Amino acid sequence: MIVIDGSYGEGGGQILRTAVALSVITEKPVKIAKIRANRPNPGLRPQHLHGILALKELSNARVKGAQVGSTVLEFIPGKAEPKHVRVPIKTAGSVTLVLQALLPAMAFTGGSFEITGGTDVPWSPPVDYLKNVTLYALGKMGIKAEMDLKRRGHYPKGGGLVTGRVEPWEERKPLEAVGWSRIERFAGISHATNLPAHVAERQARAARERLEELYSVPVEIETEVSRSLGPGSGIVVWAETDSLRLGGDALGKRGKPAEVVGREAADELLDQLTGGKAVDRFLGDQLIPFLAFAGGEIGVAEITNHLVTNVWVVEQFLGKIFEVEGEIGEPGTVGVVRRAEV
Repeated sequence: MIVIDGSYGEGGGQILRTAVALSVITEKPVKIAKIRANRPNPGLRPQHLHGILALKELSNARVKGAQVGSTVLEFIPGKAEPKHVRVPIKTAGSVTLVLQALLPAMAFTGGSFEITGGTDVPWSPPVDYLKNVTLYALGKMGIKAEMDLKRRGHYPKGGGLVTGRVEPWEERKPLEAVGWSRIERFAGISHATNLPAHVAERQARAARERLEELYSVPVEIETEVSRSLGPGSGIVVWAETDSLRLGGDALGKRGKPAEVVGREAADELLDQLTGGKAVDRFLGDQLIPFLAFAGGEIGVAEITNHLVTNVWVVEQFLGKIFEVEGEIGEPGTVGVVRRAEV
């Protein structure tokens, strides 16, 4: 059984998500101890639990310690097979963090999913980022996955609904994406839920104006107005380059003008573009589990703690795979020195 120190490096829920996904892929049992030990509320939180239970269902696993607050988890995978996995998060727990656990494993089995919860919530990628930036990059590696946003879910009520499917990963294409030299266009989605339409429009306008200050390429930001359990707004913008897409996002909140939200997302994206690297700081760590099997090399706008921790978790299962060049907090590259086989 592989034993993982859950307090290593960044020490958050991502260690769990990656470790349990790799347990399913490799069919190796895993024990994760000291789960989120350095956090104010240590142990499993509801959103982590839902990711684990989804992977348990996918792989017919036996699990010990799968309850909120648990600091030790044992996951003994069975034979994974294509399934329709339903994940009913009753709160605004993040749909996209559950998908970060489910997608790597489902790439090897195929299957479909239906997840309710928070689609646009703090401390996790918005669903539009995952759909338009992450899945775009995975497509370059030969992964065929699609996502459909049926309903938004904001903090604190949740109630969002995302469905999708993943085809079995047949052709693993190396991802060579170190830098970009040209931006084709900017695109984005600005949304307002249970709020007036002008909120989405003002967010979009502010983001567009900010991007146009520095780049003279088309800016196409859609606006979306919807109903759900509770109010909320947000915007995701991305740059379509001659390599991959880089993104930026921001969430609205009570008392925060829509113009501030739009500019915040645009500024985050502009910040990611400054070094000319092909991968933004958020996508870098998300690609690591897939990159291990596809091969290639990526340039990241920032080497984050999340990325370095994810590399460490992957190598606990697969041995030496990556060469990371660059300091934490600085731009860098991640190359695959040996492709993993399953």
